Amino acid sequence: MKYFRGELSTPHGFFTRQGGVSTGPFANLNCSLSGADDPANVRHNRALVAAQFDIAPECLLGLRQVHGAEVVTVSAPWAVGAGPAADAMVTSTAGIALGIITADCAPVLFADETRRIVGAAHAGWRGALAGVLEATAEAMRALGAQTIRAVIGPCIQQPSYEVSADLRGPVLARDSDDARFFTPGRPERWHFDLPGYCAARLRAAGIAPEILPHDTCAEEQDFFSHRRRTLRGEGAIGHQISVICA
Repeated sequence: MKYFRGELSTPHGFFTRQGGVSTGPFANLNCSLSGADDPANVRHNRALVAAQFDIAPECLLGLRQVHGAEVVTVSAPWAVGAGPAADAMVTSTAGIALGIITADCAPVLFADETRRIVGAAHAGWRGALAGVLEATAEAMRALGAQTIRAVIGPCIQQPSYEVSADLRGPVLARDSDDARFFTPGRPERWHFDLPGYCAARLRAAGIAPEILPHDTCAEEQDFFSHRRRTLRGEGAIGHQISVICA
């Protein structure tokens, strides 16, 4: 099993697609319960991830992610697959692990390491624009967090992320200075720096960010990618998981 870590001392990991039991387009460590993979394989994969942190599988929690800015404060586990519709979680309850599912969007893990308050957010461009990162920090502060650090995990990087005006327009409508996160592509196309944009939003919220420079679209051996699948006209794919423990 292969995963990456940031500089946080809090137990965490950004898992790759390697090390699981799923097959076909979901090979190997697909951790999404909402796709077309065999649910038994997904549960097995998630149990393998939970074992990396010495926690019970039922304590590895997930959400029904909807590309918004809703944050859930977690005090106790819910049934596997029964997570609410939201895109971030925070907790100060020991023994709970927060899991975010991605296949190009940015998984962002947060920690106040002195108070053992943690958070996890799914930040696609819509969620990041809507303020999911700031909302996660505020929910952590409501639990008593003071000094928050964050790691932006593997996601689609700027060279792979060509976008059109339907993305660029809303980003610039919020703040025209954010044109700095776009470089020219083909006519009427730009390349968007999603992790850079997330890092800037975090810094503006008083949070020190770290970016792990892995491109989910380009690094096929390690990551599932929605953009890569779309460009190839392929069918269903898996999703990787990123986890932080309280």
